[in-house]
Amino acid sequence: MAERLSSNPNERIDRSRPVTFHFEGKSYTGYAGDTITTALWANGVRILGRSFKYHRPRGILSLANHDVNVMVDDGETLNIRGDVTPIREGQNLTAVNTSGGVAKDRNRWVNNFSKLMPVGFYYKAFHTPKRLFPMWERRIREMAGLGTLNTAGTRTWADKRYDFCDVLVVGAGPSGLSAGIAAAQTGARTVVVDENPYAGGTLNFQGANDPVVAQRRAELLEQAEQTEGLEIRTGTMAAGYYSDHWVPLVDDQFLTKMRAGSVVVATGSWEQPTVFRNNDLPGVMLASAAQRLVQLYSVKPCKRLVVVAANADGYRAALDMAEAGVDVAGIADLREEGEGSDLADQVAKARIPIYKGHAVGEAHAGSDGTLSAVTLARFRTERPDDWSAGERIECDGLLMSTGWTPALNLLYQAGATVQYDPRVHQFVPASVPEGVFGAGRVNGQYVLSDKLTDGKRAGLAAAAQVGKAVEEVPQALEPQGPPPSHPYPILAHPKGKNFVDMDEDLHLKDYHNAAKEGFDNIELLKRYSTNGMGPSQGKHSNMNAVRILSRIRGEPIDQVGTTTARPYYHPVPFKHLAGRRFRAVRVSALHSKHKSMRADEFLRAGAWLRPAYYAGSGAGRDGAITAEVNQIRNAVGIIDVSPLGKIEVNGSDAPEFLDRFFTGKYSSLQVGRSSLCLQCDEAGVVTADGLVGRLAEDRFYVTVGTTHSSGVYQEMQQCAIEWGMSDLWMVNVTGQFAGLNLAGPYARRVLEGLTDVNLDEEQFPFPHFREGTIAGVRGRLLRSGFVGELSYEVHVPSQWAQHVLDRLLEAGAPYGIQACGLEAQRVLRLEKGINIVGVDSDPLTDPFMLGMSWAVKMEKPFFIGQRSLQMLQDRPKERQLAGFSLPEGYSGALPKECNLVLDGNEITGRVTSIAHSPTLGKPIGLCYLAPHQAEPGTQIPIKLGDGSRVTATVESIPFYDPKNTRQKVDPEPLSGGATEAVTQ
Repeated sequence: MAERLSSNPNERIDRSRPVTFHFEGKSYTGYAGDTITTALWANGVRILGRSFKYHRPRGILSLANHDVNVMVDDGETLNIRGDVTPIREGQNLTAVNTSGGVAKDRNRWVNNFSKLMPVGFYYKAFHTPKRLFPMWERRIREMAGLGTLNTAGTRTWADKRYDFCDVLVVGAGPSGLSAGIAAAQTGARTVVVDENPYAGGTLNFQGANDPVVAQRRAELLEQAEQTEGLEIRTGTMAAGYYSDHWVPLVDDQFLTKMRAGSVVVATGSWEQPTVFRNNDLPGVMLASAAQRLVQLYSVKPCKRLVVVAANADGYRAALDMAEAGVDVAGIADLREEGEGSDLADQVAKARIPIYKGHAVGEAHAGSDGTLSAVTLARFRTERPDDWSAGERIECDGLLMSTGWTPALNLLYQAGATVQYDPRVHQFVPASVPEGVFGAGRVNGQYVLSDKLTDGKRAGLAAAAQVGKAVEEVPQALEPQGPPPSHPYPILAHPKGKNFVDMDEDLHLKDYHNAAKEGFDNIELLKRYSTNGMGPSQGKHSNMNAVRILSRIRGEPIDQVGTTTARPYYHPVPFKHLAGRRFRAVRVSALHSKHKSMRADEFLRAGAWLRPAYYAGSGAGRDGAITAEVNQIRNAVGIIDVSPLGKIEVNGSDAPEFLDRFFTGKYSSLQVGRSSLCLQCDEAGVVTADGLVGRLAEDRFYVTVGTTHSSGVYQEMQQCAIEWGMSDLWMVNVTGQFAGLNLAGPYARRVLEGLTDVNLDEEQFPFPHFREGTIAGVRGRLLRSGFVGELSYEVHVPSQWAQHVLDRLLEAGAPYGIQACGLEAQRVLRLEKGINIVGVDSDPLTDPFMLGMSWAVKMEKPFFIGQRSLQMLQDRPKERQLAGFSLPEGYSGALPKECNLVLDGNEITGRVTSIAHSPTLGKPIGLCYLAPHQAEPGTQIPIKLGDGSRVTATVESIPFYDPKNTRQKVDPEPLSGGATEAVTQ
C-alpha cells in the first residue's frame, strides 16, 4: 500500500486489522474501515471503472456516493457502489459494464466512434430495417448495461419497522447537529439521521486539521451524546418525503417508516465538477474527494496536482494536500480577482503558484489512460467560451473546487419552492410547507458559525411546531458572500468530451444539440438527453445542466427553473422495498394430532397448512395417496377441512344480500337445505365458490374455498356498506369452527351412534344440513359431495375438534377408518370432475366456460357480474373446461398443469389438473380446449415440457358416478368390503 499516509487522528481505518480482497482477479490488502475505492487507490489502482456509454476509464470523482464511477459486483450483490461500501475479507470483486476486464475493456473502441452517437441517436438509429432492430437493441443493452443479475444468488431481505418522533433532522453535519441539540433541549424527542457512517459532516474532512474546526467538531459530538432525548442514526438515508412528515429511513438492515411531528432538512450540498475537455480522466476528482481520502482514509490522492478553484474551499484543499506531502503545482482560479481571504496568503507562503483568471482547458491522458498533464486556459467569467490555451503542467492529479449545489431533494418533495440567489450562485428555499425547515447549506450558509446559528434556529422552530415551549425563535440569516460557487464553470472545447453528466456520458455539445432539436425546456432536456436519469440522479450534473440551458436560451436561471425531484433521493434496494418474504401460516386445531398420525408432509392452502398424506397408509408418497383414495371409495375415511372459509350471515336483509352477492338464488332456499354458491366480479369472472346453507329465515351459513375466504368476507363487508343494508351483520367464523369430512360407504354407520341428528336418508337427504350434537358437542352436519361418496361434514367449535375426531376414529375402527390428506381429496374431486377456482380457472374464466350455467340465475333483478354475464352467454365460447384421459396402462411422462392443448399447431387450451386415478385405473385430468374439440371421444394432442406430444381422449365429466348415486344412499364398497379396502 505505497500510497498510504502516516496515521492521523481523523482517520476511520483500523490499521491493526488488515483485510485481503480481490479485484479483477488480483489480490489486494486494505484495512478495516476502508471502502473498496479507498483500498484500491491506496494500492495504486487508478482505473476503477468504465463509463456507461463510451466505456471510458474512470476513477474517483466524489468519494461520497454522489456518482457511480466505481461500481462493482461480487457475484451476489448487484451494482455495489465502491466509494462507500466497506471491504470484506475474501471479497471477490469485478467492475461492471466491461468486457475482458476494466483495465483492457474490449469495448473501449466505442469511444472512437462517439461522433456517430450524438445525444438521442438511440431514438433514431437501427430502426431500419425493422427486423434487425431486436438484434441491435440486445447488443446496445449488453454494451451499455450495468451489473449482471445472478438469479442463483443468495436471497436477502431487509425488514420494515415503524417509528415516531417529535423532530426528525436529516443530516448530521454542523447545522444538523446544532438543530438536533436545540430541539432535544426543549424536551422534543429528536432523531438525527445521516447517510454517512459517522456524524460531523464536512467538519470531518474540510479543514479537519484546523484546531478551531477540530475543537468545534468535538464539542458538537460530545454535546449531542450528552443531550437527553436526542438519538443519532448514522448509515441511515432519508430516502424521500411523503405527506404528513412521513419519511422512509433506509439502513443496511431496515426500512423504517418514520412519522415525525416536524422535519429539519440539513442535508448540506454536493460539490460540482468543473466542465472541461477530458474532465473524467482517472486522477481528476472533486477537491472534497481528495480531502476525504487524506483525512478519513490516510490515502495520498496523487504525487503532483493542480487545483482548479473558484472559492475558498479550493485554496483550503491545496493547503491540505501540501500538508499531506503532495506537490501542488498551482491553483487555477477562475476569478480575475482571486481569493480575498487569508487563505491566499497561506497558499503564497507555501509557494504554491496562483493563476488568477485561469481555468483548465484540457486534461491529457497518459499511455495508461489516466491523467498525465493539464493545459491551463485564460478564462473570463463574462465570456467563458472565449478562451485560449496556456501553460501545460505535468501532473497526475487535478482537484476541482468551483462550486456547490444544495441537496434540496427532500425540500422539493415536501412542497418547497426555490429561487436562485446570486449572492451564493445557488437555489435557496423561497417558501417551505408548515412543519418543514431548512438549515445550513441548503439555505446558502457556508460559514461555520452561520451554519451553527441557522441549525439552532431551525431546531427551535421545529420544536415549537410540535408544541414545545420555546422562548424565541431567531430570525433566519441571509446568505452571505463571497459566493462559494462560480456562475458558469464550464469551458467549451472543439473536440468535445467535456462531460457534464458522467453517469450518462453526456458532454457539453449534447445539450446544445438537444436544445437545437427543440428540447429546450429543462424537463424535456432531461428526458431527451437523459441528464440526471442515471444512478446518481443528477447530483453532479443537474445544476450545470440548468446553467447551460440558461446560457443557450439567454434567460436568467430562475426562468429556466429546475427539474422535479421525486422519491427516492437515492436508489433503494428492492430488498428494502419488499421487506422480508413473510408468508402467514395458519394451522388447524388438529395440527399436532395430524403429526402424531404420521402426516409428515404439509401443503399450503392459502394461509393454512394441511396434511398432504399420512405415511402409514401406504408405501411411499404415491402409495399412501392411492391407499387413501381407495379407503374412501371402499370403506370410510376422514379429512380435516377446518381451513374452509366459514361465514355466518344474519339479519332480515340476509336473503336479498346473498341473492345480490352470489349468482344463485337463496331467498327461496328452504331452511335446513344448502346450495352451491358462485361468486363473480363485475366482468363476470368466477372468483370463488362454496355452499350456502339456511339455518333460519334470517340466518345463513356460508362456506367457501380456503384460499378465497378472506377476500370473500372483505368483499361482503364492502358490498353491505355500498348497498345500505341496515339489518345485516356477518361474522367470519373460519377459525372458530373446525371441520371434519367423514366420507365413504360406511360414513353413516360410523356417525349414527354419535349424534342426535336423524341420519335417515329421507329425513336428512343430500344436500341438506342440520344442527345438533356430535359426540356430545353442539355442532353442524352438512351433506356434501366434493369427494363423490356418502359424505358428512362435521363442524364443531375448534376447542372440541380433537375430542370429536378421537370419538369418530373409535367409532370407525370396525370399518378400518383412516385419516386422509389433501392429495387424496384432490384426486377424489378430480374423479368427480369438480373444478377448483384458482386452479381450474383463471382471471378470464366465466361460469359458462366451466359448464356451470345452471348456477347462474339470470332471472334475478340484480347480482354482481349480471350485466357482463348477460352479454357473455350470447357469445360463442372461445374455450371451455373439459375432461380428458390417457389410456389404461399409460407409462410415459404425465402432462403437467399448464402444458398446452393443441389443434394441429395452434394452441387452443391448457391442462389445469391431472392425476392418476386409482378408481379408474388411468390418468385423468381437466383442461381448456376449443369448443369443437369438446365432444367426448375426440383425440387431442397435449404438448409436454420437452416438446414431445401425447394424445389424450376427451371424456364426459364427472368421470366417476355421473348420476351421483353414491353420495345419496349407502353405497356398496367398490372392492368388496372394508377389510379389503384397508388391506390394499
